[in-house]
Amino acid sequence: MVNAVQQSAPPTSPAEPVTVTERAASRVAKILAGETAGKALRISVDGGGCSGFSYKYDLVESALEDDLVLRRHGATILIDPISLPFLEGSEIDFVDDLMGQSFQIRNPNATASCGCGTSFSI
Repeated sequence: MVNAVQQSAPPTSPAEPVTVTERAASRVAKILAGETAGKALRISVDGGGCSGFSYKYDLVESALEDDLVLRRHGATILIDPISLPFLEGSEIDFVDDLMGQSFQIRNPNATASCGCGTSFSI
């Protein structure tokens, strides 16, 4: 009789609170390629907009100490700790269709959003 050796499953890393699609990461990397080294895309949530809150995109020099740092396919995306609860569970994507090109955030926390997709309510 052969004794089976119990192996524990390898530890899994916790799921990231925000996901970035390959399309979005590739587009961010392309944008950052034309910038000085070390730049990143900061995505934040501001009060205002036609639905209550709006997404804001900025190119910044570096991350702050308490930022969530997402690195994918040569892109660095930063989210500050105040915006993170509003974006938790979201997927950041980049869409290029007949209506134009834009970053889109699929936010499960949003109860409503405007037609342009840049503002939302919770």
